[in-house]
Amino acid sequence: MAVHENWAFPAELQPSTDGLRFDLDAVLDALVLVRAEVPEDAFTAGILGTERAGNGVVIRDDGLVLTIGYLITEASSIWLTTNRGVAVAGYPLAYDQATGLGLVQPLGRLDAPVLPRGTAASCRVNDDVVVAGHGGRVHALKASVFAKREFAGYWEYLLDEAIFTTPAHPQWGGAALIGADGKLLGVGSLLVQEKVDEANIEGNMIVPIDLLEPILEDLLTLGRSRGPARPWLGLYTTEVENHLVVAGLADGGPAERAGLEVGDLLLEVAGERFKGLADLYHRVWRLGSAGVEVPLTYARNGTISRVVLRSADRGDFLRKPHLH
Repeated sequence: MAVHENWAFPAELQPSTDGLRFDLDAVLDALVLVRAEVPEDAFTAGILGTERAGNGVVIRDDGLVLTIGYLITEASSIWLTTNRGVAVAGYPLAYDQATGLGLVQPLGRLDAPVLPRGTAASCRVNDDVVVAGHGGRVHALKASVFAKREFAGYWEYLLDEAIFTTPAHPQWGGAALIGADGKLLGVGSLLVQEKVDEANIEGNMIVPIDLLEPILEDLLTLGRSRGPARPWLGLYTTEVENHLVVAGLADGGPAERAGLEVGDLLLEVAGERFKGLADLYHRVWRLGSAGVEVPLTYARNGTISRVVLRSADRGDFLRKPHLH
């Protein structure tokens, strides 16, 4: 997750100020570099690494930074750097696992402008947008929206409607999706390869900003969204020829403890067949909150077996942030 700053998009790929209804440079100055260090024995260290870097967006006058949560989860130290070169330590204030969004509170004055929040509902397929990271115009990319649809991630993650943009920004983590009015429409999460009308498109998956508003106060006061946590199984699941296959297991998670193995073919939840990854998650989450028992039917080497998993709260496996 290293960020290399000595690069630039070719001028023809950078957004032009011609015809813009906002001050592009002022908007881009709201982007900050986010660097995080994570202990080697942290739960996510093996998957996400111990040195993480990406982008964040200043969304409040006190310097509050919105980013993608995987950059800061379990971080022991965070540094925020503005386009003017100001570097300030940060505190990982919140990580919402349902949306994937994270908040960092700077522990000093950033002196960076606020990027106003818009609404992803105003963003339509084929709209021209800007995807930008820290570093000003040379790290900003002219892009367009090529899809808005459901997204299911192999790590037990689901968005009812994500935004997909192309071309891909190479430093997508925490990058800002900026609309034609200069407002923040979403936060970059992934590099994706999609097939659209028989063409292979490389782009970015963006978490819509609309998901922040309903949970913002809870994140600020509780560090997570209010209400019971979803049941988590510790399964990394992939789709192979219309079948769901266990591709990995979280160390010490419910699925590993129950004896599931990589290569197992998932068939049913609570005795009912499911269609695809999103349907699997919906059926598991409908059973109750974290801790609920989840009956799974699976196949291994041609033999069908049933097991009952005691689900968990994924947050219980993560290191909690603390001030030094």
